[in-house]
Amino acid sequence: MPVTWDDVVTFASTLPEVAESTSYGTPAVKVAGKLMGRLRTDSDGGFALRCSATDKAALVQGADPAFYTTPHYDGHDYVLVDLDAVDADELFELVDAAWYLVAPATVRTARDA
Repeated sequence: MPVTWDDVVTFASTLPEVAESTSYGTPAVKVAGKLMGRLRTDSDGGFALRCSATDKAALVQGADPAFYTTPHYDGHDYVLVDLDAVDADELFELVDAAWYLVAPATVRTARDA
C-alpha cells in the first residue's frame, strides 16, 4: 500500500516540535522551523528527505528503487523518496533520523531524557 503525504505528516507530527509547513511553495514538515523534508511537485516528483551523506549514498546505490536523487540534489544531504514505492516502516525510520539531524540540541536532549 503506498505511503501518502498525510501518512508522512501524521507520523512526523508524533515527533517533538514538528509541524506541517511549506517550503518553496510545496508542502513540508519542519522541526522547530527547520526543514526535515518537502513534497516535490517537479516532473520527477518525490519526497525530499534530509539524511546523512552516508545514508544517502547507501540508499541511492542500493537495490530499492524507492530511493533516488537528481542532479539538483547532488552534493546535498537529501534523498528523494518515491512514496508509491517505499516501505512505510523504512520511511518512518528515515523520517525519525531526519528529525534527529535537524532538531535543535535542546529538543534532542529533551527527547533522549
